[in-house]
Amino acid sequence: MEGWVKEWVAKEREAGRTCFEVKQVNGHYYVYHATTTYDREQHKAKKVAEYLGKLDPVKGLVPPKKTKIERPHTIWRYGDAALVHQVFRDLMPTLERAFPYDWKEISALAMLRATDYLPLKRAGSAWGIWYDVASLEPDMDPRRLSEALKAVGRDRRGQNMIFKSLAVQGQELIYDLSSFFTRSEDINLAEKGYNKDHVHLKQINLALLCSAEEHLPTMIRALPGSVRDIKSIYYTMEEIGIHDRTLILDRGFYSEDVCDFLDERNVDYVLGTKRYSALYREPVQMDGFFMYQDRLIKCGRAKVGERWIYRFEDTEMRVDEEKNLHQLVLDGKLSREELAERLLKSGHVLILSSLDTVPERIYSLYKRRDAVEKMFDSYKNVLNADRTYLRDDASIFGHVFVAFLSLYIYCRLENLLRGAGLIDRLSPADVLLDFSKVYKVDTGERTMFSDVPKGVAELDRKLGTNIFPKLA
Repeated sequence: MEGWVKEWVAKEREAGRTCFEVKQVNGHYYVYHATTTYDREQHKAKKVAEYLGKLDPVKGLVPPKKTKIERPHTIWRYGDAALVHQVFRDLMPTLERAFPYDWKEISALAMLRATDYLPLKRAGSAWGIWYDVASLEPDMDPRRLSEALKAVGRDRRGQNMIFKSLAVQGQELIYDLSSFFTRSEDINLAEKGYNKDHVHLKQINLALLCSAEEHLPTMIRALPGSVRDIKSIYYTMEEIGIHDRTLILDRGFYSEDVCDFLDERNVDYVLGTKRYSALYREPVQMDGFFMYQDRLIKCGRAKVGERWIYRFEDTEMRVDEEKNLHQLVLDGKLSREELAERLLKSGHVLILSSLDTVPERIYSLYKRRDAVEKMFDSYKNVLNADRTYLRDDASIFGHVFVAFLSLYIYCRLENLLRGAGLIDRLSPADVLLDFSKVYKVDTGERTMFSDVPKGVAELDRKLGTNIFPKLA
C-alpha cells in the first residue's frame, strides 16, 4: 500500500471513523465499509461490505456516482395507443419481413408520429407513457432510432416490399408531387427547383401515389429537387411491379411528351389539360349531362387520334368565372377581345384520356385527384413530416418512409370516420385525443381499465373499433 494511502487511513482513524477497508485493484484503491452480521441459517458470522468510493491522491475519497432510481410505472395511456395499433397491425408482418432488424423501432416511431410529431430525442419518453399493445419492446434510444432510420433509408428493397403490399388495393392510382426545403449543404438530393411559392432554397421533391378507391397512400419517393418528371413514377411503378392500373394526373403534368411516354408503355391515364391547350379548339358535341354533388355538369367527348378528349361545363362555376372576367374588364385588367376568348372556356374542364368510357366516369375519376392533395396536406401540415433536421440522404430516405407509414395510419383513421359518417364532424386528431383519456392501470393484483367516458365509449361503438370492454 502506497504511503499516501496509509496516511489517508491514519487520518480517518484519528477522526474516529472505523470499520472500513481499502482494496487495491489494478493500481487503484477502493474503500469499503465492512461489518459482520450473524447468518441464522448457517449459524455463523457473515461479512457485509458496502462500496464507499475510490481513493484519489489529490481529492481523497471520491464517492460513486448516484445511479438513476428506477421508479415503478403502473399507469399507461391505452385508448389512443390501442386505436393506432388496430389500424396499423395489418402492416406489421410485412414490416417484420422487410426490416427484420429495425421493424420494431420504425413501427413504434411511425405510430407515435401519427399522433404528434416528435423529434427522436423525445420519442422514448412518449413511448414510455403508452401501453405497448403489441409487446414490441423497441429500443427507443435516440442513437438507435437514428441508426434505424438510416438502415431503412438505405434498404430500397425492403421499402418496395411495403409498397407492393399496398399496391394491390384499387385499380385507379393518383400521382402528384410536392416538396420541402432544407438549408443543409450535405444532402445530395437537395437542389434548386421549381416551387409555386418561388422560394429560392434547395428543396427535396416528394412523389406520392395513392389509391383513389381506398383513400390510402400506396407509395412515396424522395426525389432530387430539380426532378418533376412523370418518368420517375413510371420507372418506380415498374420497379415494384404495378401494372394494369390507371394513373390520374393533375393538369400540371400535361404535355405531349407525357402522353406519348404513357401511350408507348400502354399505361392508361386520366390527365387534365391546361387552359391554353390547343385541344380546346377540337370540336366536341356537348350533348350529355349529369349531376355531381348537386351541381349540373354538361358533357361531351370526341376522339383525337388514338386518344379521347372529354369536355365538361360546370354551370355554377361558369357563372362565377364570368363574373370575375367581366370585373377584370371593368378594372381595365382585361381587354374585350381577351374577354370573348376566355368566355368560351369559362366553367369548362378538358380532360385527355386513353380510356374509352362514359364522360361521367372520367369526371368522377379526375375529381378524385383531390385525395392526394389532401394527403400531402396531412403529410406536411398535420404530421409535420416536412420538419426535418437530418443531414444525409440515407436519413432523409428513412424519415420520408417512416412519415409515409404515419400517413397510412392517419388515412386509415380517416376511413374509419368516413365509414361511420363522421368525417365532416371529427378529424383523426379529435378521435385520438378522446381515446387518450382511457388508461390501463396495474393495481398490483391485476391490470384494468380506467373509467371510459360515455362519449368515448359511444365513439368506439360508432367506429366499430370495439377497443373498450362492454359493461353489463
